[in-house]
Amino acid sequence: MKTRWTDADFESLSWHDNHVHGLGLREGEYGGQLVLDLDYISEWRCGADKTCRFMLAPAELTFENVTDLEIGIDSRGIAMGPLSIGEIRREATEHTNQFGRCWWRIALNSPKGDIAFQASGFVQELRAAPVESSRQFLHWEERQQHRAAKPGR
Repeated sequence: MKTRWTDADFESLSWHDNHVHGLGLREGEYGGQLVLDLDYISEWRCGADKTCRFMLAPAELTFENVTDLEIGIDSRGIAMGPLSIGEIRREATEHTNQFGRCWWRIALNSPKGDIAFQASGFVQELRAAPVESSRQFLHWEERQQHRAAKPGR
């Protein structure tokens, strides 16, 4: 079972409806790191009756050499909770490629908003083996069980 991905795997990955429970910033020499603590949905299991179950695991998605960070989130009128990702887009341009960076945009389902930045790439690592659930997220207690764990340990 694969537990680690990089930007080389971008085309085969989807973060649609993944819940983000935390966002961290770490400084670095050529731009910092943007770290998302999320529930990664590795598989959607949808039946003929249109009900779905999900294989999901706590994961850390870390973007490297981040610059030009913009965060715009509007949660007015809704209860505070995890962010839900609609999609993550990558856009390479001539200007950004000469510095080894692409533009990235994380479009949110809920609350409304997005996170945009330049980065040289990312690493995503699962902290536990995926479990099957009728929900698209893990409860806080489930996530805490896997806080320091890695799959296969």
